[in-house]
Amino acid sequence: MAIIGFHASHEQIAPSALLRHVQHAERAGFGAAMCSDHLAPWSVRQGHSGHSWSWLGAALATTELPFGVVTAPGQRAHPAVVAQAIGTLGEMFPGRFWAALGSGENVNEHVTGEPWPDKAARERRLAESADVMRRLLAGEQVTHAGEVVVDRARVWSRPPEPPPLIGAAVSPASAASHARWADGLITVAASGPALRDVPAAYRDAGGRGPVSAQLHLSWAPDEQEAIALALDQWAYGTLGAPESWDVAQPEEFDRRSAGVDEAAIRRAVTVSSDLGVHEARIAEIIDAGYDAVYLHHVGQQQAAFIDAFGERVLPALEPSSAGLGA
Repeated sequence: MAIIGFHASHEQIAPSALLRHVQHAERAGFGAAMCSDHLAPWSVRQGHSGHSWSWLGAALATTELPFGVVTAPGQRAHPAVVAQAIGTLGEMFPGRFWAALGSGENVNEHVTGEPWPDKAARERRLAESADVMRRLLAGEQVTHAGEVVVDRARVWSRPPEPPPLIGAAVSPASAASHARWADGLITVAASGPALRDVPAAYRDAGGRGPVSAQLHLSWAPDEQEAIALALDQWAYGTLGAPESWDVAQPEEFDRRSAGVDEAAIRRAVTVSSDLGVHEARIAEIIDAGYDAVYLHHVGQQQAAFIDAFGERVLPALEPSSAGLGA
């Protein structure tokens, strides 16, 4: 039985409100939750970007949900520091936490002042960071020199069983490369045949563990309101990779996505006032072989979405709350 989780969007919602929303989501029947580790939002209109690790401690302490985070070790955050954060949450909340590792986006990483590497260098850095972190979470003292440099690091507080390290990928090539080290995979739900391409690439390369999808959606009781929400809050999503990886400022995302129309936003976000449309889209993802689907309603007001999906959509899909989801 697939897990249906709640995506907590730090880029769009103040941390205090987001904490109330994830508690609300648990009461409504969502079986898990996840967030992303951002320093900046995608758009000036989104206007938030809380510190995910601080927030996760509060969220894990005030719910019973399994949680995950998508993070990018190697530039803004040293892999030893990220491993320490993972170890601490894993020790405090055993069996409830996972971390997905990605190669990052310039909008978050440029703040160090270091050059933004090309994709090949970022993938090498990610693989090295994953190896360093896995060894640290196993209790080793680690020294490493390569795309990242580590000097005699050790994570002292950690759980008996290391939390899963998941690969975050949006392309089949990245998914396949993650198969060498990942305990599972998470991606953004694509449309049509592409929905199966990323997990297939991961499995074909020998990837193990569960495969999860994040679904961007916009729902409101009125169709035009649902469209307006998506256009206001998630126009950046029409840009796609690799462009979205390389832009450095929210203002530039806003400039590049100005004038996005309804047809374009519908290709990036599942938009409908009809809950049946959303139910069918989630079922399509599950039928494609995904073990968990994390729902990201792109509006900044979450309560009505949580109530509507908790009352109508989740019961129809009979989601599971067992396991970590990703």
